Amino acid sequence: MMAAAQVDMVGVGLNATDTVIPLAAYPGRGSKVEYGERSVMPGGQVASTVVACQTWGLRSRYVGKLGDDDAARLHQAAFDRVGAEARIVTVPGAASLHNFIMVDAGGERTVICQRDERMVLRPEELRREWIATARVLHLDGHDTAAATQAAVWARQAGIPVVADLDDLYPGVEELVAHIDYLIVNKDFSRRLMDETDLERALRRMQSRYGCRLSAATLGKDGVLAWDGKQFLHSAAYRVPVVDTTGAGDIFRAGFIYGLLNDWPLEQQLDFSCAAAAMNCMAAGARGGIRPLRAIEELRTSCPRYRTNCGIRLAPG
Repeated sequence: MMAAAQVDMVGVGLNATDTVIPLAAYPGRGSKVEYGERSVMPGGQVASTVVACQTWGLRSRYVGKLGDDDAARLHQAAFDRVGAEARIVTVPGAASLHNFIMVDAGGERTVICQRDERMVLRPEELRREWIATARVLHLDGHDTAAATQAAVWARQAGIPVVADLDDLYPGVEELVAHIDYLIVNKDFSRRLMDETDLERALRRMQSRYGCRLSAATLGKDGVLAWDGKQFLHSAAYRVPVVDTTGAGDIFRAGFIYGLLNDWPLEQQLDFSCAAAAMNCMAAGARGGIRPLRAIEELRTSCPRYRTNCGIRLAPG
């Protein structure tokens, strides 16, 4: 197997093929609903983040698992199209993961996920050099044991670890202990810390696990981050929403891009919000990945939502 070259970022985690179905409204229980079209597109949390980073000029590597079907070839073609390196563990005779995504008229998506134990990425299927030859590691924690192994190797090599966590997977606390930049949804932080107040949950999460930053993405309310000394809040951009699928994945890509360019945290968060907003303006997890110049233009011209989530921005 070819040795791993030096890259800017490596992502270890999910890919999925998404069947996206636009609907006028979310169907009620027991109803029969017609749809006019459907689209099959590559997606997945980490895979989409890797594609965005490569699109913006970062040398990027994806590590994950696929079957030996047409979906696997779809994903490989997507990586090849942008020039991202892919280290794929192939499962002979297995189907790659496939999600069905219903998108209502307001752009809000509902995901029906597939889970196949054969597609779980395992620690012994990783190679240390895939991780140690990057400047930053990104994880989603779905395959927790493999993610933890990758994070341990990164820490040993002095490589910062960014995580996108949205569920309390078994073993997730061990993983969190190896994360530097922990970017979660607000429900995750509250559930992990058994805390109803978001600010207290972020403070406690950062203090307990020793991460450099704890942050929660809040949809239309933007993002709230705690760096151990102060809270920073970035408001979301008000754009015409087509599909919210992948918004969080592209937000993390924006954060990684800013991190590798040594931007101040406030600029990182703002750029990430703008990149995520642009992705919401098109269908699919990667449909609205836009060039850097377009994202910067949005930052200077687009209005923002007024936050109404009751965030208190008092420092320490």
